[in-house]
Amino acid sequence: MAASSVDVLFSCSHWRFQVGVSPFEMDDINLHYRFLNWRRRIREIREARAVRFQERYKRMLKDGDTLSYHGNSDEVGCYVAPRPLSKGNCYFEVTIMDTGVRGTIAVGLVPQFYKLDHQPGWLPYSVAYHADDGKLYNGNPVGQQFGPKCNRGDRIGCGIYTDTFESGLTTVFFTKNGKEVGSVVVPVAPDGLFPAIGMHSLGEEVRLDLQAEWAQDEDDSVMMVDSHEDDWGRLYDVQASGTLLEYVGKGKSIMDVGLAQARQPLTTRSHYFEVEIVDAGEKCYIALGLARRDYPKNRHPGWSRGSVAYHADDGKIFHGSGVGDPFGPRCFEGDIMGCGIMFPRDYHSDSEDEQDDWEPMAVRPKQGRVQNLVYLNDIDDEEEGDDPEQDQEGRKVTVFFTRNGKIIGRREVMVPAGGFYPTIGMLSSGEKVKVDLHPLSG
Repeated sequence: MAASSVDVLFSCSHWRFQVGVSPFEMDDINLHYRFLNWRRRIREIREARAVRFQERYKRMLKDGDTLSYHGNSDEVGCYVAPRPLSKGNCYFEVTIMDTGVRGTIAVGLVPQFYKLDHQPGWLPYSVAYHADDGKLYNGNPVGQQFGPKCNRGDRIGCGIYTDTFESGLTTVFFTKNGKEVGSVVVPVAPDGLFPAIGMHSLGEEVRLDLQAEWAQDEDDSVMMVDSHEDDWGRLYDVQASGTLLEYVGKGKSIMDVGLAQARQPLTTRSHYFEVEIVDAGEKCYIALGLARRDYPKNRHPGWSRGSVAYHADDGKIFHGSGVGDPFGPRCFEGDIMGCGIMFPRDYHSDSEDEQDDWEPMAVRPKQGRVQNLVYLNDIDDEEEGDDPEQDQEGRKVTVFFTRNGKIIGRREVMVPAGGFYPTIGMLSSGEKVKVDLHPLSG
């Protein structure tokens, strides 16, 4: 049976008097025992801190700073960083290396002991920006529209403004490729807000940078120069990097179309654009054309109403139909496809009134490229004004297409309400194109 502390003290006292231990020597023995207790206490504190500041993850594999989903796509995988954001470390970033099957990647902040089978943002005291739908989830499994979707190569950042941190509330902001998407005020959990990443489909992989820094002014200026994302109103399964567009969709069926649509429609001031095929990918399912602003995201330009397009893989023109007509030669890697509108001389569009005041500039066509054909359809002018449907549906114009600077054909079409927007479609892995939305200016 183990001796009690009283027995030990009595034995020590009795032993001291039996062997003649002096009071000073006894003090040294007591000091030694205190030192041992102090060391044990320090070890316990360190062990407790190690448990507290330990990263947690489930259904994920971690290799250095890379996280990848390791589940069956039926269950959520979640990672929680070891330390919360603080005034000294108030921002982190995640780079999407692979969107996997569905791209259901979430980036945000959660309490320390967040349930790892839930996406960040679904439970109270958590908030997250979801890449697959661009929605913000703030302690609720139902999200609200917040920002653009994110694809492979995009950087999603999350940070806090610490000026109100001590009041129990803080402002959490999110970024995409260095540009702020938006912010939201959230309550702070008692143990702080910990960086978290959620995934939910096979193949998803991200790179985590918990020491990232964000300088709003500097990054904004860089992104305005490098990303060219402001040129695009919509990007679906297409990643923009400068003037380069890359298809990042699955490419398994005709529903996996990647679509890029310009922010501004063609006008008499900017009536032509070009696309160079940098990589034809597996099938060269690349289409160049014009479409209405609300064109379906999973349809190649030309397939649905309010669109017309020239398809590189078969050289056909598609005009509001899934069945194309023979039109021109097929296009391959290195070819430059162009599309423009020949406007009637008296043409006026509402979209031009909404643009800033513009001073006419000399048009200097590039060597070997298409000439400025903005008013070349004088023959068709006399046909205008006789169609009773024009007032409701717009006016007829002539859309023309080029290949390597030479016109290959024209098609008369009706301009939809709001105008025709430059639209590019892609549908097979590896396809890349370089876009010039203003090849006739400068």
